[in-house]
Amino acid sequence: MASTEVEQVDTGWVREPADAPSARFGWHGQARKSFMIAGWFCVIALLAMFIGNHRGHVEDIWLAAFAAVLAYFLLKPIWDKRGRWKN
Repeated sequence: MASTEVEQVDTGWVREPADAPSARFGWHGQARKSFMIAGWFCVIALLAMFIGNHRGHVEDIWLAAFAAVLAYFLLKPIWDKRGRWKN
């Protein structure tokens, strides 16, 4: 019968599950600042595509819509943090 216990890796600080690949080099989490910078770069790049040789405005509507949706998701964490206690 298989064991139900999780194999642990001793990283020196805490015992972490062995199936976490980052447990061996000690990094967990996301690079939120890098994601925000890359996201705002994409918003600017989408809005910069307004400049071009196209005559119709269908492309402009799509570019503006994608830029607005991306900007919404970049600003949503800031709006969600308002009014909370700082940790």
